Amino acid sequence: MCFSATASFTAGTLLLAVGALTLKLAKRSCEWPFAAIPLLFAMQQLTEGVIWLTFSASTPLLNTVMTYLYSFFSHVLWPVYLPIAVLMIEPSRGHRRALTTLVVAGSAVGVYLLYILVAFPVVSRPTGQHVEYDSPHFFVAAVMMLYLVSTTVSPLLSTLRGVRAFGALALLSFGAAYYFYATWFISVWCFFAALLSVVIYFHFTLPQAGRRGLQKIC
Repeated sequence: MCFSATASFTAGTLLLAVGALTLKLAKRSCEWPFAAIPLLFAMQQLTEGVIWLTFSASTPLLNTVMTYLYSFFSHVLWPVYLPIAVLMIEPSRGHRRALTTLVVAGSAVGVYLLYILVAFPVVSRPTGQHVEYDSPHFFVAAVMMLYLVSTTVSPLLSTLRGVRAFGALALLSFGAAYYFYATWFISVWCFFAALLSVVIYFHFTLPQAGRRGLQKIC
C-alpha cells in the first residue's frame, strides 16, 4: 500500500463530506463531539497532505508547523477527546463510571504527550513511501497502553452498537498497523482510523431506538 499527498488529500476531502453529513444527523448537543470525529480526522489528513508537499517543495518552516499540528492531533487530541465524546453519549450509569476513569487516563497521557511535544523536537520525514514521525519520549510501553485504552477501549465499553463497532475497528487497525508498518505506525494507524471513522456516520443513521437513552443525558 502506498501513501502520498494524493491519498491524504483524498481521504481528507471524503471525510469532510462524511463529517458534514454526520453532524447534520446529530440532533442532540451531547452527540456533536462524537459526530465531529470524521471532520477532525479530515483536518488531520489534510494536514498530512500538506506535510507531503513540504518534502518536495523544500519548505522547512511549513513542514515544522504542519508536523507539530499533525502531532497535536495524533498525540494529544485523540486520547483526551475520544473518551470524552463517548462518555457524553453513553446512557448507562455503570458504563459512564468506567468511561470516566478512561477520560482521566486519556487526559493524563494527553497532557504528558503535550509536554513531550513542547520539550522535544518532532521531525517528519518521508521513508519507504510513508511519513515517519520521530518524537522520542520516555515510558513508551506505559504511554502506549494508556493511549490504546483511552482511544479503543473507551468506545468498546459503550452500550451503543455503532460506537462499539468503531472501537472494534480501531483496535483491529491498531494491530494491523503496528504489525505491518511499525516504523510508520503513527501515520498509518491514523490513516486507517480516519477512514474507519465513516462508521460513525452509519451510527447516526440508526433509528432513535438504536441510540437508546439519549433523552436521559441530553
